[in-house]
Amino acid sequence: RAIARAVEGLTPRTPPSLPPRLRLSGLEPFEKTPEIRFVNVGERTNIAGSARFARLIREGNYEAAVDIARDQVEGGAQIIDVNLDDGLVDGPEAMTRFLRLLGAEPDIMRVPVMVDSSDFAVIEAGLKCLQGKGVVNSISLKDGEATFLERARIIRRYGAAAVVMAFDETGQADTLERRVAILDRAITLLKTEVGFPEEDIIVDPNVLTVATGMSEHDAYAIDFIEATRQIKALHPLITVSGGISNISFSFRGNNAVREAMHAAFLYHGIEAGLDMGIVNAGRLMVYSDVSDDLLERVEDVLLYRRDDATDRLLEVAERFRRKKGETPKEALAWRSFPVAERLSHALVHGIDKHIEADTEEALNELKRPIHVIEGPLMDGMGVVGDLFGAGKMFLPQVVKSARVMKKAVAWLLPYLEAEKAEKLARGEGVKAAGKVLLATVKGDVHDIGKNIVGVVLGCNGFEIIDLGVMVPTERILREARAHKVDIIGLSGLITPSLHEMVHVAKELERQGFDTPLLIGGATTSKAHTALKVEPAFERAPTVYVPDASRAAGVVSQLLSETQRDSYVASVKAEYEDVRVRRAKRAPAKLVPLRVARERAVDCSANAQVTTPLRPGVTALRDFPLAELVDRVDWSPFFSSWELRGSYPDILTHPTMGTEATKLFADAQAMLERIVAEGWLQAHGVVGLFPAHRVGDDVELSRLDDAGQPTRRPLATLHFLRQQRDKARARSLADFVLPASAETQDWLGAFVVSTGHGVVERVQAYEAAHDDYHAILLKALADRLAEAFAERLHEKVRTELWGYSPDEALDNDGLIAMKYRGIRPAPGYPACPDHTEKATLWRLLDAEAHTGVSLTESYAMWPAASVSGWYFAHPEARYFGLGPIGDDQVVDYARRKGMSLESARRWLAENLG
Repeated sequence: RAIARAVEGLTPRTPPSLPPRLRLSGLEPFEKTPEIRFVNVGERTNIAGSARFARLIREGNYEAAVDIARDQVEGGAQIIDVNLDDGLVDGPEAMTRFLRLLGAEPDIMRVPVMVDSSDFAVIEAGLKCLQGKGVVNSISLKDGEATFLERARIIRRYGAAAVVMAFDETGQADTLERRVAILDRAITLLKTEVGFPEEDIIVDPNVLTVATGMSEHDAYAIDFIEATRQIKALHPLITVSGGISNISFSFRGNNAVREAMHAAFLYHGIEAGLDMGIVNAGRLMVYSDVSDDLLERVEDVLLYRRDDATDRLLEVAERFRRKKGETPKEALAWRSFPVAERLSHALVHGIDKHIEADTEEALNELKRPIHVIEGPLMDGMGVVGDLFGAGKMFLPQVVKSARVMKKAVAWLLPYLEAEKAEKLARGEGVKAAGKVLLATVKGDVHDIGKNIVGVVLGCNGFEIIDLGVMVPTERILREARAHKVDIIGLSGLITPSLHEMVHVAKELERQGFDTPLLIGGATTSKAHTALKVEPAFERAPTVYVPDASRAAGVVSQLLSETQRDSYVASVKAEYEDVRVRRAKRAPAKLVPLRVARERAVDCSANAQVTTPLRPGVTALRDFPLAELVDRVDWSPFFSSWELRGSYPDILTHPTMGTEATKLFADAQAMLERIVAEGWLQAHGVVGLFPAHRVGDDVELSRLDDAGQPTRRPLATLHFLRQQRDKARARSLADFVLPASAETQDWLGAFVVSTGHGVVERVQAYEAAHDDYHAILLKALADRLAEAFAERLHEKVRTELWGYSPDEALDNDGLIAMKYRGIRPAPGYPACPDHTEKATLWRLLDAEAHTGVSLTESYAMWPAASVSGWYFAHPEARYFGLGPIGDDQVVDYARRKGMSLESARRWLAENLG
């Protein structure tokens, strides 16, 4: 009764309209989005697919069989196929028992299950045990339409998707024409007679064995591929699947050839539209890793390019045969190299499996640890540096190389310590090209870029002293003196860091340093360095480094006896040119603040105000990470690794594609663990408040105990207005109705974070000398924070505020911001004053609800955090404030009650 009273008069929520896609679930949802080109269905929990699994089931050792399912999921299976068909097994009882055991294993049952059997009684027993939306494999027309439709209705009643095999009353389809005709008929029946959604239909055009020696089998593979293409053209929403290993049964016992056949068949099948396949997820070979001579003969067979294709593949098959569990010979060839070459190979390819044994062998050969480091290890890193500089290696590879190097040095560390006294007595040490101190300046918490620079410089032989984040000027100077560094590097992301860098430069000058200074970070620029930082530090060169790939070259030239003078002279000339051009540039034509306000954008006519369904403050503790994965915008992720391009196109880029794909696979694997094992915690808070505009400010009001607006003041938000001489002069305040309006307007605020848990995991990786995964985790945490901001904004629009209840956008639409409303953040172009975050934090009691605090420069900690305002006006748009006049700064300082000096400092970037 209390609930009924609470919801009386409220409009029921309208479920969002989702685009038609295959959607399945275990304990976690799975959606076949366009970004997922191929779905791996693990085959090893299939009696016909694994001799070990068959033996365990027959012996009744179901607990051990469960471990095989776990291995499949850990190996990358996105769905697991469970088939217990065997003459010695009671099918329904075995399926029930096994699925119930799996149900107690959340790390396995997070993925959907494919219940696979030729006995429909077994399938129905399995469907009764599934915790989410699974798949039935399979039904077909072989027993006639009536049976086919009856079974389809049962599957539909259980809410599962269905695999339809290309069989009819006359038998299995083994030609292109019959495959297409049978499946087209089956799909049409399911849609018209059962009401099966097309997106829940999975068809299998029959993967049949090739290279059997029988000519009538020669076209089986190419017919499957072409049938896939034609079926997808007829029914675009269906999913095409297949039992991939069937294609290579004629080469049982020769795993090398079989894996090559699977890789090539998948490559061409996926290109034709193959969406899914039953495979051994842990044994998938990469198409590009198949040797050229084997690939040519495999593709001759699969694509039926010549009549003697089978004979030619048989000619070379024995050469590639390897024993069970054996690594391909070509992949192990480097293990026969001399130890120095093995170390170099391991560093270049990022292989750490043998690094300790090889380092030990090198030590036995070279006698002293310093000789191992100065010799083969530094030589190997030199190769890495050369390849990176030549564009033949990419940043993710370099970071992996650094991981191998660190593990080698860590193994040598006890021997180095033992020699320490002797080396100090002789004045020796580990040879380094120079010492570089790196620090993220005071008030700033962002360090991904700095860490990557450190890795790149370390790979080029420089000794790195990394002071971390939020480092005050005094400590930077103190540590630089103590370590006698050759270079100081400053990093920062937020705009206040620009002022802090100038302060560091002034202190370096005042205290007599002659150490070159590097400037880098997202908000830094060549212009800022030339105009602000270099003039403050005249005793030594100051150089802007735009990205990590330039760092080694810059440092090498600054420390080179032969190149330094000419390089420094060129940089100084370049920066002087920047200053001269800036001085010649006509100042922006600004209008007085009074005129700018007269040109304000009147948005009152089309306000479309909606009263929030949940006004006030709403906290979201431990928000499900699984809900954020599909909201990730991957393009900035690749950019953070200096692989610049748009996702997913970057995965097929002619030069970066291979490494981007590897990086993406590593990111997906870590993302799965982040979600499954709860590595990070996502906390958020949102507030929706009565609001009205007063000039360029927005005043927020309190709610009464019933959640209704009052006129009691809560807080005032201060915004700025464009002053360029143009027809319109925008301010964010324009998107809120004035106090004189009859309608009560609203404004929102939010803070989200996915950074809790990052520090501990990163420290563990760094302790294991694994910078690659440490940086990868930080980058993913940042992406998840942005995804959380996107997901929460969606939740606000559709549920909490509810002004767009019927919104249904895919991730591309969300990334393209095709929705109504904006969420600008204090410190960014439309509202550049970071100090406004203090008001936002007080409004939401943000630190208590999310654990996110503000530094003295108003950076958020943990770093993987996002905050901002919500404007719901249909005409609300992002814009840049641009330059403003001193009259507005004076007015702004008065409105905020802050000193004019402080206002000028926080708005310096908009004052020219």
